[in-house]
Amino acid sequence: MIGLAGCLGGDSTGTLATRVTDQPGDIADFESCLVTIVGMWLGPEGAESGADADEDPADRDYHEYDEPQTVDLVELQGETTQLVDERELEASTYEFLQLDTDGVDATLEDGESVTVEVPGEAPLTFTQQFDVREDTRTVFTADFTPVKRGQTGTYVLQPVPEGITIEYEDG
Repeated sequence: MIGLAGCLGGDSTGTLATRVTDQPGDIADFESCLVTIVGMWLGPEGAESGADADEDPADRDYHEYDEPQTVDLVELQGETTQLVDERELEASTYEFLQLDTDGVDATLEDGESVTVEVPGEAPLTFTQQFDVREDTRTVFTADFTPVKRGQTGTYVLQPVPEGITIEYEDG
């Protein structure tokens, strides 16, 4: 069935629902950790992970969200997730998904504002291959968390590869 979806080209579509969650990391340090997500890149079949600086941007497919989506990672613990986008896409195999963020507004438990950076101000990259199947809803849950940088008092937002889940639901 997977091979068939790739052969059908642009005539068949499926739904990609992108959700986010937060693994523990250093999230217990925060009262709130608001991440704004403005879009996503998808890596087409045969593309490399998308994390490479030398990659041709034309090899990625960008989808800007209709409205920026803000998620509070403090509220996304355990099995809790938040839908940030759902759209029809060409049925195909995708090599990666990248979330395009537009800043993090974070407050520690003591009420102090803190810097949470996205490494290199690059998109958060999830290098898990997945399919968008014809007449199927693919649910891609991306997992990321803030991690404290030593004694600097700052944090970095990092993808959690082992936290990625992909589910396929009948359309």
